[in-house]
Amino acid sequence: MMIVATAITRDTTMTDTAHRDGNVSAPGLPPLPRLSLNSTLALTGPVLVALPCLLAALLGLNTYAPYGADAAFGIAVGAAAVVAMAQTLILAARPPLVEPLFGGLDRMYRVHKWLGISAMVLMILHQQIEPDFERLVRETSLGELGEEAGELAFNALLALVAVSWFRRLPFIGLEIPYQLWRFSHRFMGALFAIVVFHQFFVDVPAGVDPTFMLVLNAFGIAGVVAWIFTELLAPHLRRRDFTVSQISQTGDTTTLMLTPKGRAMRWRPGQFAFVRAPEAGLSEPHPFTIASAPRPDGSLTFSIRALGGWTRSLPATLRTGTRVQVEGPYGRFDFRKGGARQIWLAGGIGITPFLAWAESLTEAERRDIHLVHCVRTQDEAIGLETLRAAAARNPSFSFEVVVTARDGRLTAERLIGAVPFAIRQADLWFCGPTGLKDGILKGLKAQGQTPRRVRFEQFEFA
Repeated sequence: MMIVATAITRDTTMTDTAHRDGNVSAPGLPPLPRLSLNSTLALTGPVLVALPCLLAALLGLNTYAPYGADAAFGIAVGAAAVVAMAQTLILAARPPLVEPLFGGLDRMYRVHKWLGISAMVLMILHQQIEPDFERLVRETSLGELGEEAGELAFNALLALVAVSWFRRLPFIGLEIPYQLWRFSHRFMGALFAIVVFHQFFVDVPAGVDPTFMLVLNAFGIAGVVAWIFTELLAPHLRRRDFTVSQISQTGDTTTLMLTPKGRAMRWRPGQFAFVRAPEAGLSEPHPFTIASAPRPDGSLTFSIRALGGWTRSLPATLRTGTRVQVEGPYGRFDFRKGGARQIWLAGGIGITPFLAWAESLTEAERRDIHLVHCVRTQDEAIGLETLRAAAARNPSFSFEVVVTARDGRLTAERLIGAVPFAIRQADLWFCGPTGLKDGILKGLKAQGQTPRRVRFEQFEFA
């Protein structure tokens, strides 16, 4: 995405950026996770969520090995499925202390998605190799109820995970509306609670080592608690009230300035937040990059391009004084983690994090920074006042706007000529369509000007 990458909303999924900038994966297939190596923590989170699944599977194999290979394998994959599903619910709660382990919320949600897909595959295997302990257990009515509940939950979860996976239907390109997808997604926790009931009360052979069930039950309870927190508590604890203090329109981009009603939100330039406006009938939360640096009065700005029903409705539904709710901040897109020479490359509405960065630059900033903003038409160029003020304030910062309808496509050769230092000695921070990034990097490599590091966040969010 660059989730940060721009106003990241979408009506039909979580983000407009995929449609806006052409970063759309093959219809019906989930995009492969692309973990950036620019963060030393990029692989920590995925490893940490994989280990409990592996541990549960190994415990299941070892505990039920005396009952035969088929029974042990069936229990092992079922246990891994339960732990994977529990962790999807835990990650969906957006725990702030866990986000850094994945290198950002965008990557954490990628792992969340693949955990759900893995759980679906493991559930299918468990269903196909379901252990038969009828001759080895003393059946109880509660155990039979747990067995039936597990069957019900399996089929329902399978349907919901399939909806999440094939949100864009294969071959025909039809996309399930985001509102319907999100509504169905909220039942995941309830169905998982039924799975936990199943594992608590299903009849098992006498004398089985209880360690295995203790581990499964602990993860099961943690997953249910995380779901309850997400659905019932988080909306009240995490959302802050703001009011619309200014609203303006530039082409198809709506710029909102929001003023806090109570305690202000603290954020770093480049982060994003979820926005909803229930008073205006826009109750679904959508993520957008904060397009301003922190200010003394706590006000913040969002620049949102109209790409779907939700975003197109903003100018007609929001007014000065309208109450909105903001949840965040999220993301780890921070140029201060980069080197002394930096290139900021923005495509379209991908300028938003760079506007926040530019506003935060002070006279004391010693990094050499050159920003290139690519737009189709001059009307799409937003935030020019912010960029001019930053350039006047700090001589180490420069920028240019490339209007492709007038100037032609940005090429690697043109970028090399525009940047006032050697690109191979600089960090490239990117926010925009994947095609732009890939084309520029390919051209730079051919010219022997591969940047020291390339930093970006994912566009595809859900």
